[in-house]
Amino acid sequence: MPDLTPVIAACARWLLNAYPPPPGALSRALAEAQARQAATLAAALRHPTALDVQLLDLLGPGGADRLDHLTGHDPHPDDSAWRTWVDETVVSWAACLLADPTLAAHALATTGHHADVGAMDRLTHPNTHDTQATALLRHPDLLEPVAGLHRTGLMQRLAVEGAETV
Repeated sequence: MPDLTPVIAACARWLLNAYPPPPGALSRALAEAQARQAATLAAALRHPTALDVQLLDLLGPGGADRLDHLTGHDPHPDDSAWRTWVDETVVSWAACLLADPTLAAHALATTGHHADVGAMDRLTHPNTHDTQATALLRHPDLLEPVAGLHRTGLMQRLAVEGAETV
């Protein structure tokens, strides 16, 4: 897989800042793992070829301003550097995957990214600790403003029959 590390890291970080985990190191680690898995799968779906990644490097992902406006998230002024690597579509698709583990499992099963993205068990089959650590990050109602932005594109990419396209 071409290197999408900056986009994945920025998108996961944005998700964690907008939908923070409960206090505690374990909660933070579990939430970060799930946000990173969702961002990794979403980025692999959004930018599946080396040419896509080269275009992303050339044009840039767009930043987090619109996402911040939608969620009312007020970024810290020192956060401007990493925020430029946030890809709105990747965040939206990651939100869709986080809100629906069944969709995440379907996305993983129907793509050729199994080897590229690695194990996604926390995303596709969250246990009790995973769910507790991501109460906000996986809450469908809270994620809807972000998930709804590009859900149609994700469903088209996955060719999900009868999928809700709000």
